[in-house]
Amino acid sequence: MNRQPDVITIDGPGGAGKGTIARAIAERLGFHLLDSGAIYRLLALASLQQKIALDDQPRLVSLAESLAVEFPINGPHAGDVVLDGQVVSQAIRAECCGSRASELATSPAIRQALLDRQRSFLQPPGLVADGRDMGTVVFTQAKVKIFLTASVEERAQRRHKQLMEQGVSASLTDLLEDMQIRDERDQQRATAPLKPADDAIIIDTTSMDVELVVKTVMERVEHAA
Repeated sequence: MNRQPDVITIDGPGGAGKGTIARAIAERLGFHLLDSGAIYRLLALASLQQKIALDDQPRLVSLAESLAVEFPINGPHAGDVVLDGQVVSQAIRAECCGSRASELATSPAIRQALLDRQRSFLQPPGLVADGRDMGTVVFTQAKVKIFLTASVEERAQRRHKQLMEQGVSASLTDLLEDMQIRDERDQQRATAPLKPADDAIIIDTTSMDVELVVKTVMERVEHAA
């Protein structure tokens, strides 16, 4: 049997389906999972809880280095985001955490503090890592690099549906505007801007359902094995 790639990176803008697809691929392969966007949201949540200002770099870096986070694939918390033993999956999806996470990600010092923590998730038999710079910065050695995208309107619709299903009230108009602002900020930031790796496979998911995207990615993984 061919050996699967040790690292599969799935990058792309918010709402493109990275999290859903990454988890599905990790489950199929029995790999570990890294939701790097959640790590930034976790830092955002923890910093809000501790009332740490965005310009307080020393405390933010210290907090980033000490985050105890898990993304279980199996067990009672499978599918959840766990911080210090507590399930915070819904809390970190609040838009205040998303906006703050995007701002935190513009700081080179904070990104460096979280870099080693992210790389520590790479353990046998392998890892599926989703985020915005997994293939371009964090795991440049990955044999399979996927970049998922979709129209901003479709992505805003998906995020709105997700929040409504979680019982979180949200304005579609506000989500669309926030997503456009975040896209621009992520693409133009000086450190690790949002872009496909040179060797990434770009998949536009605007008109694709989850099953088709998973099938497409798995075909790429099997081809690279």
